[in-house]
Parts: sequence; structure tokens; C-alpha cells
Amino acid sequence: MFSAFRNPFALATRGLALAGALLLAACDGVPNASGGGGPSIDTSAPVPVALLVPGGAGGDAIVSQSLENAARLAIADLDKVQIDLRVYQTGGNAGGASAAASRAADEGAKIILGPLYSEAANAAGLAVANRGLNVLAFSNNASIAGGNVFVLGNLFQNTSDRLTRYAASRGKGNIFVVNARTTAEEIGRDAILNSINSSRANLAGSASFDFSQQGIVAAVPQISQQVQASGANSVFFTSDNDGAMSFLAQMLPENGVGAPNHQFIGLARLDIPPEALSQPGLQGAWMALPDPGLSANFRSRYASAYGGAPHPLAGLSYDGIAAVGALVGKGKSDALTRAALTQGSGFVGVNGIFRLLPDGTNQRGLAVGQIQNSQVTVIDAAPRSFGGFGF
Repeated sequence: MFSAFRNPFALATRGLALAGALLLAACDGVPNASGGGGPSIDTSAPVPVALLVPGGAGGDAIVSQSLENAARLAIADLDKVQIDLRVYQTGGNAGGASAAASRAADEGAKIILGPLYSEAANAAGLAVANRGLNVLAFSNNASIAGGNVFVLGNLFQNTSDRLTRYAASRGKGNIFVVNARTTAEEIGRDAILNSINSSRANLAGSASFDFSQQGIVAAVPQISQQVQASGANSVFFTSDNDGAMSFLAQMLPENGVGAPNHQFIGLARLDIPPEALSQPGLQGAWMALPDPGLSANFRSRYASAYGGAPHPLAGLSYDGIAAVGALVGKGKSDALTRAALTQGSGFVGVNGIFRLLPDGTNQRGLAVGQIQNSQVTVIDAAPRSFGGFGF
């Protein structure tokens, strides 16, 4: 039965690719303090910006260097804006992040970019909540957003909103939701349900399964029956290819669910890893992705500057500097306050437009891609401004 390209459960702890990895149990973190209006700055002088990275060795060292490189690339791109970038290592934990944030504040930082992990970002925000500093964290966990903490990572809600609205606009809005019973996937499921409730789409039904190979094998026949009985014309999955998606994409069509009667939609990037593109069950599937042109340009420029590819999260660091630079460039002393950071027009980053919301979350302009002939084709371009289609 199984001819999937890899064994997803060998990597089960990875969750929803990069997105789930950044959740890191922060749902149980300490609530953020309120406040965090922002400092007064001198825009005629270099603005001190703290960059908090994990540091250390292995994967943390790689992503840390990539985040710093991207920040410096962004600084070089600024026009008539001076940034004094100061890098602090957190050790990838809450205690280290709290200490680093406090030290950054003591040394004059006017805003903090990072940290990467959710519990660390939560701790950093608390450490400087009463110091008039805002934190632009690299997390995608909405549960830590608020007060003086903003999250830059792409949220499940952004992706589900984009895909749900697109499905409804294309006559594929009768949606059945399928998720594994894990924390990350249940958060993803809830985002999809929120999107359906706030759009012209309709919830045809939902089903879940135990996150194990045996759990999928046992659940697929029943899920297939439920989908067909529901009258759904789309199936929205929270799983990724390192989790259950490769099995679901094979087994559901074998049980009568799939093209042409059912549009598969992925909350995760179904084109990761690249070999997933050749899976027959994923042909025709939809996903959301950053603006491909801008993303490719960033990767090319990064490689030219540093001799290698950026980490997939490096763009968040560039985006943080881009936002700070755009605001400081206006020459106002209140450039880094909450009111300024949450300007409705947003900013342009390496992955497209984005804006920070008063509740600490964000919105990002995403394209809709479809897997066709073992490659991704953009079928609906990313919006270039807020207020247009896709928002």
C-alpha cells in the first residue's frame, strides 16, 4: 500500500515544517505585559537596533548567522537611514533571552528584533515591557503576540484566510478539514475554521486521526466515507510532507477522495521537500506561498553577498530591518512606537507586503500556488497592497 517517497514519521517531531517548529510549547508561556508605546529616537543619528539570535552550535548557529547576514543586507539597502545593529545571543532559551533583552535595553537599543523561539520571545518582551521597547519576534506563534511583542513569522491564520477565500471565489468553498491530533495541527485546524466562518466558504465537515502510521491507516477509510458523504468539493489539510501528508495524498485517492471531485488544499508548503512535487496524489493541490519574484531576488542577492543560500527564516530579519528603516526614514521621533509600527499601509519585505496589527499579529500578502506536472505554478499572484483581493 505504501509507496510514499519517505517515511514521514521518522521526522514526526518536526510538525508543520518551519511553522510548527517555532511553536515550541509557548502556548503555556507567560502572558505578555500590556503597554509598550515605544521610545523617542533621534533620526539624524544611527538608531541602535538589537538583534537577538540563539547563537550556540549546530542548527542554531546556522540560523543565527543567516539572520544576522540578512539584517546587514537590509541595512545596506536602506537609503539615508543609519542603523547601529547590535547582536546578542540568547542561547535559545527564555532565561538567556530575558538577560539579552535587558542588556540591550541597558546599552541603548531602541527596538529589538528576535528572538527566534516563542518562549524566548515571550521572555524578551516581558523583560523590556516597562522600558519602552517593542519586540519584533521571529516567531509565528500568535499566542505570544500582544503588549510590546509583535510576531513577524507567517501565521497559520494568514495562510488559511488566503486559501479559504480563494477556494470560495473559485467555487471550491465547500470545505472538509482533516488534521492530526497534535498541538500544532489543532492550532492549524482552528485557523481554518476561523477562516471558513469569516468568509463565503462553508464547513462541510471535519475529521482527525492519531499521529502515527497506524493511526492514518485506521482512519483513512472512515475519513474517505465522511468526505464523500459530506458533499465537500475541497479537502483542507493541516499536515505537511514530513508528517502525514505524503500518506494522506496516496491513501485518500485510493479510497475515492481526490481529483477531479475534490480539491486538495494544504496549510503547509506541500512543495517541501522538493521530491514531494512528484507525488501523484499532490498533483493539482493548492498552497499559499510568498511572492515568488521577491523571494527569488532575495535569495540571489543573499548568495551574491555571502556565498550561500539563506536559511528559510532569514527573510524575517530582513523584513524587521526594512520596517524599522522605512519608519525611521520619515524623520519622526516617534518612528518606533506601536502606532507607527502598526501603520495600515504596512511594509514591503523580501517575501512580499506585510503589516503589523495592534494585537501583535501580522498580515502578509501571499500568492496561491498549484502543483502541476511536478512543479509549482502560481495561479493567483500575491497582492502588492493591502485592501485588494486576498484581504
